Amino acid sequence: MTRLFGTDGIRGEAGRFPLDAATIRVIGKSLAIHLRETTGGPPVIVTGRDTRESGAWIEEALLIGATEAGAVCKSAGVITTPGVAFLARSLPADAGVVISASHNPFYDNGIKIFAPSGKKLDDETERSIEEDIRSSTIAGNVGGHISAAADQSIDFHERYLDYLSNVIGGNLSLRHLRVVLDCANGAASQLAPELFQRLGASVVPINEKPDGRNINHDCGSLHLDGLRNEVVTAKANLGIAFDGDADRALFVDENGDVVDGDATLWVLAQFLDQRDQLDHRLVVATVMSNIGLEIALRSRGLYLERTDVGDKYVLDRLLQTGATLGGEQSGHLIFPRLSLAGDGMITAICLTRAMAEEAKGLSQLIRGFERYPQVLMNVSVRDKPPFAELGSVQTLAREIETKLGDQGRLLLRYSGTEPLARVMIEGPNQNEIESFAKNLASEIKTVIGR
Repeated sequence: MTRLFGTDGIRGEAGRFPLDAATIRVIGKSLAIHLRETTGGPPVIVTGRDTRESGAWIEEALLIGATEAGAVCKSAGVITTPGVAFLARSLPADAGVVISASHNPFYDNGIKIFAPSGKKLDDETERSIEEDIRSSTIAGNVGGHISAAADQSIDFHERYLDYLSNVIGGNLSLRHLRVVLDCANGAASQLAPELFQRLGASVVPINEKPDGRNINHDCGSLHLDGLRNEVVTAKANLGIAFDGDADRALFVDENGDVVDGDATLWVLAQFLDQRDQLDHRLVVATVMSNIGLEIALRSRGLYLERTDVGDKYVLDRLLQTGATLGGEQSGHLIFPRLSLAGDGMITAICLTRAMAEEAKGLSQLIRGFERYPQVLMNVSVRDKPPFAELGSVQTLAREIETKLGDQGRLLLRYSGTEPLARVMIEGPNQNEIESFAKNLASEIKTVIGR
């Protein structure tokens, strides 16, 4: 059996292995057993889910398994992924479990597990749960039904909203802000409008009526055209788009232009640095962040450090370096002083605070950031040797990097799931980087192409 836990938990089509009821029940029981080895007593598990039609039965199956193993289970009902991470920390619980597939379509689902710190479950426990699934030695009888957990969603939602509005948003007034919220028909559909009303904003919610199947459908952070149009039509100051579980946020400025995670990092890095709150003058991002961010930060004497793709790697590096800001181009930002889990609503509060304190529109705040052209090419390959072992490819890559200098970037990597080599080049001249990419892709095809 291949590894089931990726960088974002377990994910797949609901109803199929490993997201069938019997396997989910094993996951719940295994988690409770391994937690008990640490706690020495009945572990406390808090759960939540997004709005997919499969969420309720998946949550129930997991809680039944956990309860069979002696866990004390509490359900927050429909709530954001970072909301569950917050509850795991604040209740406190021994683990928080989210039933969500984030930005995926409704027929997918997933299981993410958080430690009380807000960090995702450690690798060792993930491997132990996978081994239990493989052996099914603790599956027991998968039939029957028990009442696994009381729904405490109203109390938990209030607790989370109070934290966001009073702690994260303390002393912030948005009474002069008109904001359009695209809730992706997901977990933020009730929470986000309530939050921004509490902060004083005039709120125009869209895609806030989930039906179990419309989560992320032509809406949210992957589909911004509707939000852009609504911001212009409503003459709003800002548009905010969440994904299905609201762990990320993308923005639209007052002119209807998209502001992605890179541009948001640029705005917040300057804001924090001006207040001596950007420790080490460092921002952590991934290898996919545009070189325009690196150049813009450099122009202010700030530094960018890159990690592999995945918020897990961003968080690890933030903790290692002591940096206070990091994130991904997708809008998944992390502020480790506030939370170790990426939270789209915390990101939105931080950005609107910058707007309010600077008394500037978002289009003004992003000045100085220029997105450089990017070319991405895929090459089908028969195997995946280290690029360092491909002499002619390395020679050509070094020549290209020399020509790009500090105004461009070359990234070579293999797909983690497909037999593909990926060539990504960024630079100021579109025609030039296209030519570079074609030449390099051709060389890779000659050496290891299928």
